Amino acid sequence: MHMNILARHHLLALSALCSVFMVACSGKQEASPNAANAAAPAAAPATTASGPNAVATAPAAGASAPLPPVTVSTVKAQKRDLPVTLQITGAVSPLNSVDLRSQVTSTVSKIHFAEGQFVKKGQLLFTLDSRTDEANLAKAQAQLAKDQASLADARRQYERAKQLFAQNFISQGAVDTAQTLMESTAATTLADQAAIDAAKVALSFDRIAAPSSGRVGTVNVATGSLVQANVTSLVTITQLDPIAVAFSLPQRNLPDALHALKGGGAPVTAKLADGGGTFKGKLQFVDSSVNASSGTVQAKAVFPNKEGKLWPGAFVELSQTVNALPDATVIPQAAIVQGPRGTIVYVVEDSKARLQPVKVVYAEAGDAAVTGIKPGDVIVMDGKQNVRPNSPIVERAKEPKGGASAPAAAASAAAPAEGARPASVQASGAGKP
Repeated sequence: MHMNILARHHLLALSALCSVFMVACSGKQEASPNAANAAAPAAAPATTASGPNAVATAPAAGASAPLPPVTVSTVKAQKRDLPVTLQITGAVSPLNSVDLRSQVTSTVSKIHFAEGQFVKKGQLLFTLDSRTDEANLAKAQAQLAKDQASLADARRQYERAKQLFAQNFISQGAVDTAQTLMESTAATTLADQAAIDAAKVALSFDRIAAPSSGRVGTVNVATGSLVQANVTSLVTITQLDPIAVAFSLPQRNLPDALHALKGGGAPVTAKLADGGGTFKGKLQFVDSSVNASSGTVQAKAVFPNKEGKLWPGAFVELSQTVNALPDATVIPQAAIVQGPRGTIVYVVEDSKARLQPVKVVYAEAGDAAVTGIKPGDVIVMDGKQNVRPNSPIVERAKEPKGGASAPAAAASAAAPAEGARPASVQASGAGKP
């Protein structure tokens, strides 16, 4: 009986040994005790007894986890004067534009200029048919000559009457009659002179000259055309140098504009679109009333335009410094966060982010004057979207000068890690036959 039991144990031991040998030859590996031990803790939460205490400890462990560090770039708040600049759009308009019309009905005899030409004040532009006016002038001059001759005779009669009266040959009434005739003839000659002056004025209407310097536009008549007095438009003369830019000034900037006018006009900069150029001018005019519907005041600035780049009707971008904020705390606008909590910035203190509400006083050209922080405070600039209150802050390192060598160093550092994997595979396959 004992022998059979002993033989049976030997057979079982031999079977187990054969099984181990077959597994080794087949190249399969069983899980190592370390792997089992490593897997055991991972499975432990699933096998632990469930209960109120176990459920309550899981959230507590997550809440106590520290916030991850955030890599950001920072900037310091500065204390400086920030100019308040008004940015608006204006339209170029001429200071003087004259629409020429004839004052008499006549025919165009000659045109003395070309379309688009620049003319000077007093330059002859049109000549009209003046034969009728010349004849009227000659008639008035002839009448004056006749009346002057009559006046000379009346004066001689008056002098003779005075001599005869002194010799008692005529009465005083005859002398008075001679005097009246002389004075009336003298008045007639004055009327004749006035008629001559009127004829000269009418004749001058036949020669149309430029009332001001500028550029002429399209000529609306031709030689031989009949023009109606005060009806037919001949041509338009537009003054281009200097030239004005009209714009609407917000009501809040009206006191600054009026103050600038007292000092000779505040400087104004005009910029044409598409790189057309930048021009310097001065504020010259502010309207006397505010538009109730828009809350703006019409204003005008004047610019030198010798090169003729500013053209009437063109739109320009105006920039005018109307005020300045002295000793303002200035930060970049990119550092400001607009959110449900209002306007905030993140201030770095002891390598951690602190949420700080701020108020924007004025913002322009990428800078903002704010209140709520002090000059010298370190403000998060780039990377603020990942920052949370009390987040650890890591200043972003500057790029190395040898930027091309960094990838090579990273590749060389990663090379052993990549080579370790084939080594482990080779070690794991060492048991293969």
